[in-house]
Amino acid sequence: MLLFKKLISAAAATLGGTLLAFAGFGIDSAEAILLVGNTAGNNVVLYDDTTGNFLGEFIAPNSGGLTRPDDLVFGSDGNLYISSGNGSTGQILRYNGRTGAFIDVFATGGGLTRPYGIAFGSDGYLYTSSFLSDQILRYDAQTGAFVDVFAAGNGLAGGLNGPNDLLFTPDGRLLVTTQGSVAVPGDDNGDGIVSPGEFVPDFSAGLPSQILSFDIGTGAASVLVDSATPLPGSFGFVSFLGLAIGPNGELFTTDFANGIRVYDINTGALQNTIATDYTSDPGGFSSNFIGNLAFAGNTLFVTGFDFSQNNQGAILRYDALTGLPLPSGSNRDAVFVPTNSNLQRPIGIAYVEDDFTPIPTPVMLPGLIGMGVAALRRRKREQSEVSEV
Repeated sequence: MLLFKKLISAAAATLGGTLLAFAGFGIDSAEAILLVGNTAGNNVVLYDDTTGNFLGEFIAPNSGGLTRPDDLVFGSDGNLYISSGNGSTGQILRYNGRTGAFIDVFATGGGLTRPYGIAFGSDGYLYTSSFLSDQILRYDAQTGAFVDVFAAGNGLAGGLNGPNDLLFTPDGRLLVTTQGSVAVPGDDNGDGIVSPGEFVPDFSAGLPSQILSFDIGTGAASVLVDSATPLPGSFGFVSFLGLAIGPNGELFTTDFANGIRVYDINTGALQNTIATDYTSDPGGFSSNFIGNLAFAGNTLFVTGFDFSQNNQGAILRYDALTGLPLPSGSNRDAVFVPTNSNLQRPIGIAYVEDDFTPIPTPVMLPGLIGMGVAALRRRKREQSEVSEV
């Protein structure tokens, strides 16, 4: 695991901060950081947000039982909460937000199976999408105790069918992306045996992938975005995944089948589309899928992975205002970090500011500002080419 070494200086003490160095990487001071969850590596790794340099592991493989990590969310305690589980298990694990050390299994039970999205609500609950039970479950945000099933799928269009990411809007609505699948008993582990309590997603009903909006007071649901047209360079279907609010209050969502779409967060009206195919030659066929997304001001970072390269991943970068790609160095398209073995089917991504404080999102209350992993001093940084790893 990556170790953080504190370098105490008079200047740092005056600022009330701590200047950190990444041991073993020869970096005197750190810039802003990207945390990426590897669903095939069962770990969390770090990248510099400016150079794309690989900075090592933040959470080691299987630490605390970490399995297929998807969503990475900082809580009001400054710790990192990660959804973890497979076709028969589900847990929300908590890690020290400064060191990556495992703290505890924060939440489980209630039928949680293969959790994806995590969101802290203003009502004192932790909301979690249980992908392979087609439910949204609630837990006490302080203790992690199971509270109730907030919503459940019905196998019909407009229902909670294969829930993915969760996001609270500024006005308090809970948004959720659905894959359009229904959980059924099946072999999730690929061992040829369907174990008791093991589930897989079933697409045979042809249900649409949608973005739903919930009133957390009444539980009433409505369809904010009713599916979409597959984008050029995609795999010919739509599977909404990540959710985030853009710099101008827009709703950004990723499409696992390749693409980013931008919507009016109140009406669901489509505002822009961004193609994310980075593997095909002109006239060729894509071999990459897309994961979650994170903002650094007006810069948008997105994870992706190439199934033709053993699901090794890459990180893409865009101008969030224009949708234009921002490749690093000699890379083409939007490739910021090229496909490499340190990224193993990455899905989750989080941005940590250059003072190493997690950027607040709508799921984090205003009081979270200034909390998170230890502070770093900024020094002027020069744009440099990404180093391939």
